[in-house]
Amino acid sequence: MSGRTDSDTDPSIAEAAWNREDTQGDEGGEDGEEYAEGARRARWTAAGTGALLCLAGLAAALMRLTGSAPARVPAAYALGAAVCALAAVLGARGRTRRALWLLIVGTMVMALGDQFD
Repeated sequence: MSGRTDSDTDPSIAEAAWNREDTQGDEGGEDGEEYAEGARRARWTAAGTGALLCLAGLAAALMRLTGSAPARVPAAYALGAAVCALAAVLGARGRTRRALWLLIVGTMVMALGDQFD
């Protein structure tokens, strides 16, 4: 048996299978609204945090660039800021898990750059 609903099946059974598949995809009422609100909040949080960390990394890179720090320090801050900017873009597009991991990596790169000083 191929698993297709149109293969030698009584039409009433096939119709019931199609109806069941159609209703399984519905999120239904308040649960769907709560899910949508949570997803929207996660996108805004990821995008906002990424943008804030990006600005902080760029400011730190500019401050370290004008000081007497080795060249690796502002480069690490700038690289971490770029990773956080990418996380902000991904977060705004709904890829919040990837954005979270990129925020962690970007912050770790900036912290590693601070250790070079």
